[in-house]
Amino acid sequence: MKTLRNHGTIEAFVFDMDGTLLDSLPDLVDVTNETLAHFGYPIHTAEEILTMIGNGLRSLILQALPQDLSADETEKAITWWKARYDEVGNQKTKVYDGMMDTLGQLKARGKKLAVLSNKYDGGVQILTKHYFADLMDFALGDGPVPRKPNPKGLLLVAKTLGVPIEHVAYIGDSDVDMQVANNAGAYPIGCVWGYQPLDHLTNNDPGALIDAPADLLKFA
Repeated sequence: MKTLRNHGTIEAFVFDMDGTLLDSLPDLVDVTNETLAHFGYPIHTAEEILTMIGNGLRSLILQALPQDLSADETEKAITWWKARYDEVGNQKTKVYDGMMDTLGQLKARGKKLAVLSNKYDGGVQILTKHYFADLMDFALGDGPVPRKPNPKGLLLVAKTLGVPIEHVAYIGDSDVDMQVANNAGAYPIGCVWGYQPLDHLTNNDPGALIDAPADLLKFA
């Protein structure tokens, strides 16, 4: 763990989902390739799909699909992907080691907990309910608000939780996670176990870098 700048009292911990709370890459790979195969398009390796995630479903699909498709063909693929992911999107997904215990301890200390993800909102609600139903006070995905790094989503989460944004920590594994925290005025905490290279965190003004979920307890 490395603290790079000071923080005030943290009353709420808001989490990115994929690569932060959940190791969801295997399901993202499977559903993406099932979608591509369903429509007769070439599939991708897990390593290739890893480079496509982090900015929401539409970004993932636009990168995965052949580049000469019509808007209608793209929308059909997105619709099919969502339906399939809602059905099977948690078959291989796992909570990162130590996360459930850390969330329970934060909750026991009276901290508010929430999810803010660039994953489409329907998927965020399904996965939050499945894995964290008794822990998260609120969850929000892409759709109701603009995607990260636009600060509107994080500001809405803070308002819903009833916590001033300066007392919110946002935890994520990507450049857009550090950016949204800084844009909103929250405290950015980068988790190094996620999907993006370390320099995507260090180059975007993190307040702290953590090596394991339990490190969050030092901020509570």
